[in-house]
Amino acid sequence: MSAIFDLSSLLTVILLVICTCACLRDMRPTIFDGGQTLQPGETRLKRTGVTGFFWKMSRIGERLSPYVGASCAIMAIHSLFFK
Repeated sequence: MSAIFDLSSLLTVILLVICTCACLRDMRPTIFDGGQTLQPGETRLKRTGVTGFFWKMSRIGERLSPYVGASCAIMAIHSLFFK
């Protein structure tokens, strides 16, 4: 079955994306900036498209890291013992 239609698989995929993006951004902080630089008068970069989505996922992973870590541990136990 596709991960889209199964709730536990969908949650697993979302958690893996969040953890992967946070890890990549930790190793290379400018990886999701897309080569953009701030122009005079701009206060922040415009993050749109796929790289913007991955940047948002990495921010979720950074700011909510204890909750994301606990969720990953719970999903690992669920995948190993209850699936």
